[in-house]
Amino acid sequence: MKAVFLCNSPENVHRVYDQAALSRLHALCALDVHVYTAAELDKIPTDTEIVFSTWGMPTLAEQQITQHLPHLQCVFYAAGSVQAFARPFLACGVHVFSAWAANAVPVAEYTVAQILLANKGFFVQAREMKLQQPAPRSTAFAGNYDQSIGLIGCGMIGSLVAKMLKAYKLDVLVYDPYLCPEKAAALGVTPCPLEQLFERCAVISNHLPNNAQTRGMLTYAHFSRMRPYAAFLNTGRGAQVVEADLARALSERPDLTAVLDVTDPEPCPKGHPFYALPNCILTPHIAGSIGNEVWRMAAFMADELERYASAKPTRYEVTEQMLKTMA
Repeated sequence: MKAVFLCNSPENVHRVYDQAALSRLHALCALDVHVYTAAELDKIPTDTEIVFSTWGMPTLAEQQITQHLPHLQCVFYAAGSVQAFARPFLACGVHVFSAWAANAVPVAEYTVAQILLANKGFFVQAREMKLQQPAPRSTAFAGNYDQSIGLIGCGMIGSLVAKMLKAYKLDVLVYDPYLCPEKAAALGVTPCPLEQLFERCAVISNHLPNNAQTRGMLTYAHFSRMRPYAAFLNTGRGAQVVEADLARALSERPDLTAVLDVTDPEPCPKGHPFYALPNCILTPHIAGSIGNEVWRMAAFMADELERYASAKPTRYEVTEQMLKTMA
């Protein structure tokens, strides 16, 4: 099978596809190592059957796909969301595979780490220590035993967080309209209405997909219900939060903490109230794959190609139906 790289950011391709992944791909297909950009579509060999990419994958029209890639069978995307480019390929009958499951691993690890720290009162007490105003919080924080944690969304990342939290004696509540009873039972989680999630949980973590239905979904009506000393984590998307409402709640309730790895836009513009709130912790979208973690995404796509080439069931193919609810 003839294969090429297609990406508007060649540096990302070189960063994500490490030598181990490249060696596997060379053994599975006839790989052209040049990274073609959208400006070089007419240079791509017309007999190309496989496209590999990552962050920077161009969005092509159906006409461009049929003209420049008439024999294309598959796109293997070593990154997460394919919402920006997948539909025209799917319309042309091309299989699209995503490493969203690989990217979910570091996001879940980041989330679990923040949950464990929040339950120990780390964020509140670190602020107080810096101000040289430490106060005893022995009754304010229950620690990581018999504590309630709320997950908003139970897709790939939310499910992985729930599985990782099984190692701790925690009660995990989930708000997800698409969560079936069988999956909830398998994960050991309890479905819960969104408002009750904010009222009952010491930590609430957002893992909603980014679509029209979820934008602006989390408002002051939710944040104002949070328990004393509760924390809100966001590794989903910033657009799901009405940021002025969150800022208001944090301003009114200095006992609360927000840990935001995503905002809308990213980063927050100069003068945004989040910068001035000591109980708002901002990180620059680092929950997803960084450093050596990006190699996992290429490895997942090499695995998928191996299964596809061997006519074995694949694991991470994206369908038009899936795009309606996934990130």
